[in-house]
Amino acid sequence: MWEQIVILFIIFLGSFIQGSSGFGFGLVCMGVISIFLSVEESMLIVLALTAFLSSGILLKYRRYIIWKDIVPITISASIGRALAFVFVIYFGETEFIKIILALVLISMVVYLYKNRQLSETSNTSNNYIISLCVGCIGGFIGGAFAIGGPLFVIYFLMRYEDKRSYTANLQLTFILLNLFTIVAHWINGDLTDSFYHYFILGTVIVLIGVTLGLKIFDLLSTKIIQNIAFTIITLAAINLIVMSLL
Repeated sequence: MWEQIVILFIIFLGSFIQGSSGFGFGLVCMGVISIFLSVEESMLIVLALTAFLSSGILLKYRRYIIWKDIVPITISASIGRALAFVFVIYFGETEFIKIILALVLISMVVYLYKNRQLSETSNTSNNYIISLCVGCIGGFIGGAFAIGGPLFVIYFLMRYEDKRSYTANLQLTFILLNLFTIVAHWINGDLTDSFYHYFILGTVIVLIGVTLGLKIFDLLSTKIIQNIAFTIITLAAINLIVMSLL
């Protein structure tokens, strides 16, 4: 009973954070849920609920989707997710990769703090090669560890000055990639009774959490949202390093 209460509470907290900042559900939930369930079960529950709550956010900001930016990053990210699907089945988790990911995330945050070039005319963010690389790497990490969100967050923060464009395109990316992974695991027969149990219960919880979070999002400036996102990413990176070394 207490196990279920803890899992549902962390799902609520994660959905509130994602509603208010645009991301963070997987980062908040994976560490706790994986204590009670297997890593694969936890990952699939988090990915499915992320797709569900992202749909709620996207419904509000759907007018700000920019399709020409979505296509290249989601195509390359789908390739990354396909590679991650094979990786999860045959190799499981690799702690060394988590440490590398954490160091990369911290480096990106430091760079962005020092260089606030977050406009649509940024040469870096408009570079299709960078879009393809971010998509492939973020897709792989998200499919293997359910924590690929920060790379996409950093990309879209660099790409858009308008917080509504940032969150709309970010949520659509989450939805497309997570559905891709869930369907692949469903075909492979990986969806357990625990997955369906917590997904059904979780949908109600995330609706409440994301609704409250969106009210906060509307009140925050783009710069504050950027700072919140950078802080969450930094804490998640530090947590990855600590957990990998324990």
